[in-house]
Formats: sequence, C-alpha cells, structure tokens
Amino acid sequence: MQLFIYTDGGARGNPGPAAAGIVIKNVSGETISSFGEYLGETTNNQAEYRALIFALEKSMELGGSEITCFSDSELMVKQLNHEYKIRNVDLAPLFLKIHNLSIKFKKISFHHIVREKNKEADKLVNQILDKI
Repeated sequence: MQLFIYTDGGARGNPGPAAAGIVIKNVSGETISSFGEYLGETTNNQAEYRALIFALEKSMELGGSEITCFSDSELMVKQLNHEYKIRNVDLAPLFLKIHNLSIKFKKISFHHIVREKNKEADKLVNQILDKI
C-alpha cells in the first residue's frame, strides 16, 4: 500500500517542551491517521526526527509498503537523502533508527516542502504545545 506521510516537530525554546505531528494519507489524499505526541524537553531537530520515526512506525502498522515522506525540515530531509552529514551527536541515533525502519519498506523517499504545505502536521504540534 502506498502512503504519504507529513510530519512536523517543534520545540518552544531550543531545547524546550516539544511535540510531534503526524498525518498519513492514502493515494486518494484521504487522511487515514492523524495524531500528535508530546515529546518532553528536546530540540527542534530532535523533534523533527522523532515525528518521522512515529510516522514510519505507524505506516508499518497500517501495512504501508511504498512511503513518500514530506517534512518542512530541510536539514532532516537533506541528511536523510545523504546531502548533508550528521554533525550533531544527538541526531545520529535518530538517523540510524529511521534508516533501520526505512529498509523495511519496499520503497521510501524523503521530500522537503514549505511550511505552508505542512499545515495539518504543524497544527497538531501547536495544539499539543498550547496545552502546556
């Protein structure tokens, strides 16, 4: 099954209270899963990575085999596409976790999108952080 995932992670303060937002759509563009997670105290970049980890795990549960990932984190997308090196030691284990999850799918790709095209996932992050 082909799935399209939109993820966002954010922290108020850097580091600070953080949350992840995940939206998973099918080929018809219908949302089949949408959720947010409070992450505790972490950085923006760590929150972005953790959001993608949650999304990939959920995609596996849903039976996804071909995954297209969209994020407004240019850093994370370029690191996952091997355009940028991982220089932050705290991101390295998160990168490895995503790599290990990625190889379980038949096909996976990572794409950067502008924030305006990631409003649903961003809204989930802000809903959680507004409650703190």
